[in-house]
Parts: sequence; C-alpha cells; structure tokens
Amino acid sequence: MYDSRGARSAARAGALGAALLLAGCSSGGGSGGDGPAASPRAAITQQPKEADPFWVNPDSNAARQVKAYAQAGKDGDAEQIRKIAAQPTGEWIGPENPEQEARGFTEAAQKSDRTALLVLYDIPHRDCGQYSQGGAADGDAYRAWIAGVANGIQDRPATVVLEPDAVLHLVDGCTPARFAEERYDLLRGAITKLKSLKNTKVYLDAGNAGWGHPDQIYQSLQQAGIAQADGFAVNVSNFYSTQDSVTYGKQLSAKVGDKHFVIDTSRNGNGPYAGGDPEERWCNPPGRALGETPTTKTADPLVDAYLWVKRPGESDGTCKGGPQAGDWWPTYALKLAQASHT
Repeated sequence: MYDSRGARSAARAGALGAALLLAGCSSGGGSGGDGPAASPRAAITQQPKEADPFWVNPDSNAARQVKAYAQAGKDGDAEQIRKIAAQPTGEWIGPENPEQEARGFTEAAQKSDRTALLVLYDIPHRDCGQYSQGGAADGDAYRAWIAGVANGIQDRPATVVLEPDAVLHLVDGCTPARFAEERYDLLRGAITKLKSLKNTKVYLDAGNAGWGHPDQIYQSLQQAGIAQADGFAVNVSNFYSTQDSVTYGKQLSAKVGDKHFVIDTSRNGNGPYAGGDPEERWCNPPGRALGETPTTKTADPLVDAYLWVKRPGESDGTCKGGPQAGDWWPTYALKLAQASHT
C-alpha cells in the first residue's frame, strides 16, 4: 500500500554521496525557499529547527523535479513542486542496503544539525499481496535487516516510523493468523533493538481514523511492544483529516498508557476521497492536497509531530494510471501542490 523500493535500493544508496555533499552546503536555518520570494532556481535548504527539526533531503525526487522544471523554463510548476521539496519527508529504507542507507541519511541529517525521519517497511508477508507486497524472506532475514538499520543509525538522531500496516493487517485479517506470533515477536525485537540506540525515537504504526475503532487494535499494539516504543503513528500514507486523526490517536492513546503519537499530514489537505471503488480509495485518489507542513509544534500535547511520512508525489501503486508503488509521479505531485492550501 505504501512504498516499494526493490532493486532501486542500490541506486538510492549510490545517490547518497551527492545528497551528503549538498546537505553540507545547505545546513542553515533557512525557510526552505518556499515563500513567495523564492526563486525557482534557489537551493533547497533546511526549515527552521525550532519548529521543524527534521532533515530536508536536498536531492529528493521533488528537489530534482524543481530543478528540471526550472531548467525547462516552467517556473510556475517549479514553484509548486518546491512546496514538496522544501519539506522534510520520510526516507523509506530499502531491503538491500539497510546499513548503508540508514548511515547515509542520518549522517546527512547530522551534518545539517537535524533529525533523520526513517520509515521501516520490510516485515515478512508485507501488504497482503497488494501493490507493495514483499518484505523480508523470513524472520531471520528481517532481524538481520533491522540490525543493519541500527548499525547504520548508531548514535545519530533519528525518528523511526515502524512498519506501516503490520499490526493493522493482523487485526483486520488481511495477514493470515498463522503469521501473527512471529510478526509480534519481530516487532517487539525491532523496537528493542532501535530503542537501544542513544538518540532514536520509535513510533509503531497504528492505522488511521477510517479503518475501525481503537478498541480493535490496542491489545495487538500491546503485544507488538508499544510500551517500549516512544509512541505510535497514525494516518501513514492516508488522507484522513488532522482533526480526525487527533481524535483517533487520543482515543487509542488512552488505551495504551497515554502514549504520544505522530500524524502523517502529507496528503490530507482535502481529507479522504469518497468516490470510485471503496476498496481502492486510498490508492492515488484524485483531488487530494498537501496537508499541514511538518512540525513539532502541534495543537495537542499528545501529538509529538505532524510528519510527511509518505513522500508526496510518489505513487501508491499501479492504480488510476499510476506507476509502481514508490515511483515518482510528477503529474500527481503537481496536482497535490496546486490543490494545497499553503
């Protein structure tokens, strides 16, 4: 449902050197160039740390698209895509080079005096055979992958969103029950491993405001080790409003020891899509918009941050004319930016 890197992992890892060089030149506290005075050719820099401590990747797909539009003389389109490129978004660690990627992103973030936002999405039997199916071959492979991520992060600052849908799909029956015991064990182990790191925060994915009720998932989150995590994440790669997500998160928090949570606001500016096949309303829905920009200054003390976990402009899957899950889709990105209220 979310992101599928596959063979592209190696290419992404190879591109990290360029990102590191650029990050070293753009570590100031600028506004990211997304204000009205920004030139289409202005460099992508970091957001002010006091409100948004997360790292902006100056070599993201969106940043490259800004450059391409500017070089083509499409300054208006470049300014629109800059709304995405100027914000920190989640870096989804691929299956092949977890240590290299985690090290590259966290080193780049540290050089910019920022925190890396990483998304870990490699649980075995991932996504129930849908657009982002795959994941680690077995439990041992997953444990080795998590160990690689941890070795890459070390003591550098990182915020991790752990395994979108992994718990939810056990609760809703999408993932067969025979995999439940192993999955809970793998999630507990991942949280323990990541929390052994000095400066890593971990938020376990906990669904969204539209799937069901917190009563249905809180016990499974407890089995998965939520007590050892910093909190949970809601609305990852989805479109439910921030207000609805806060309500859902607060109800759930009350059932899991008043844990804090983060909300993915990347594409929820217009709320969820209400048309088409109900089973695929989550997949590249039309008419959506960017949501609140990432910040740790939220409207509720239980909400640690609004984050862009899903990278706006990257496809949900081969539905509604989209490319493979996780592939950059400039047409969709442009529509998201044009419809945004910021």
